[in-house]
Amino acid sequence: MDQQTTSAIRIRPIGFNEIDVLVSYRLAYLEEMQGERDAAYTEKLRANLKHYFTESLRNDLTFAFLAELNGEAVSFGAMVLKKIPGDFNNPFYLEGDILNMYTVPLFRRKGISAMILERLIEEAKRRGISKVSLHTSKDGEKLYRKFGFSEPVYPVLELSL
Repeated sequence: MDQQTTSAIRIRPIGFNEIDVLVSYRLAYLEEMQGERDAAYTEKLRANLKHYFTESLRNDLTFAFLAELNGEAVSFGAMVLKKIPGDFNNPFYLEGDILNMYTVPLFRRKGISAMILERLIEEAKRRGISKVSLHTSKDGEKLYRKFGFSEPVYPVLELSL
């Protein structure tokens, strides 16, 4: 993709009436990262994701951006918000988790994900989010480090249940 094509990319928010777009891109991401599942499981997950995004958008706990080229969706990124208790500096904090940055394979390595990530970070700052985190693949790590993502300041431990 040349510079002229990149300049034709339009980044826009995904609206409440586009929940199916959020669901479709989440499923595409999951299939790529975890492999395909049988149709019955996928349809059950689709219904659950639709419910999740409906509630999350309604309660302003998710925002997302879509990159389009000539009206075709080519990339997507979302952020899920959580409010955590404060300390002596602030009564509460907002934190964001970036959710499945995904670019259609044909359009990868062309700077489109960076455009989406930039908009997500701008919106996070506008909303007063104090920290943004994400899980990354090895392919995505370079992009996120370029934007200043690093290992957590405090050790992070997980317990899978």
